[in-house]
Amino acid sequence: MTTARRPPTLEDVAAAAGVSRATASRVLAGTGYAAPVTRDRVTAAADRLGYVPNPAARALVRGSGVRLVVVVAGADATVLDDPYVDRVVGAAARVCAPYGLGVALHWLPTREPAGLRRLAEDRSVGGLVLVNTTEAMLAAIPRALRGRVASIGIGSALVPSFDVDNGGGTAATVRHLYATGRRRIAMVTGPHWLSCAGRSVGAYRQVMSDAGLPVRLVPGDFTARRGRAAAGEVLARWPDTDAIVGISDATALGVIDRLRGAGVGVPGDVAVTGFDDIPLAAMTTPALTTATHPVAQIATAAATAALAGRPAPPVTVFPSRLVRRASG
Repeated sequence: MTTARRPPTLEDVAAAAGVSRATASRVLAGTGYAAPVTRDRVTAAADRLGYVPNPAARALVRGSGVRLVVVVAGADATVLDDPYVDRVVGAAARVCAPYGLGVALHWLPTREPAGLRRLAEDRSVGGLVLVNTTEAMLAAIPRALRGRVASIGIGSALVPSFDVDNGGGTAATVRHLYATGRRRIAMVTGPHWLSCAGRSVGAYRQVMSDAGLPVRLVPGDFTARRGRAAAGEVLARWPDTDAIVGISDATALGVIDRLRGAGVGVPGDVAVTGFDDIPLAAMTTPALTTATHPVAQIATAAATAALAGRPAPPVTVFPSRLVRRASG
C-alpha cells in the first residue's frame, strides 16, 4: 500500500505567494479586497501547487451550491435502483448536512470512465465518492479532482479506498455451511468486473478447495431476479446441491423464491445464505443467514475523506461477521 503525497494547504499557497493566510483565503474565496497584483500572485501559486480549497469550508463561505457527488458505475442506469446505493447516498447526506452541502447521484457507464471529466469541469462539485470503482475509473480521474475523491471499492495511491471484507464474510458463511453438514455447496456470483465480487468468489473457492469439495459457480448480478434464474440453473446442473451461497441478500432472496417454487425446502433440502444483512433479511421466512456489510459506516468514512482535503489511509477495510439465522 502506498501513502498519497500530502495535498497542498492554504498555508502553502500563502507562503508561495508571499502573503498572509488571511489574504490568501480572501482571494481564493472571492471575499474582501485584495490588490490585483496580490490576487494574481495567490491564484498563480494555487494553480502551480494544485491547491484545491476544502469543499466544506468553501460551502460555509459561499453558501449553498457546492455538492458531493456519489458516482456509481454500472452497465446501465438500473444500477441506481439498488437499495445499496440509497444507503450510500443517505450516509453521505448526513456527513454533508452540517456544512450546507448538497449530495447528487451520478451514473457512470462502465464503458465511459472518461465521463468523470465533465464532473471535474463543474465548479459546484466539491468532491466525489466512487461506487463500484474500476481500474479504468481510477485512471480516468482528472488532475483537477485529485485530493477530492474517495472510493468505495478499490483505490490507488491518490484515491483512498473504503470497503468491507467480502472475502472474510463469504468464507465465514461457507465454513458455517460445511460445519452444519453441507457438502455440495454452489455459489451465485456477482459481476466479473467488480473486485468485491472477485474477492467473494476467491474466498468460496479457497474454502471449498481446503475441504476437498467441488466448486459450483453460477453467474449473478446482485439482484433477486438473477438469483431466481441462477437457482434454476443450479437445480438443473447439480440436482444434488444441498446449499447455495448468494453473493448478496437480494440474490439469496431470489434463490429462496425459486427453490420454493420448485418444491425445494429451505433449509431442509437446500440451505441458503446471503451477504449484506439488509433489514429484510431478518424478517423473511425463513430468516436469512448472512454476513454483515456496514454500508453506512463505509459511506460515512468515504464521504468524510472526499471532503476533508487531507490525506487518508490508502485502504480501510471494515470487518464482516456471520449472522446465523434459519435459512442455513
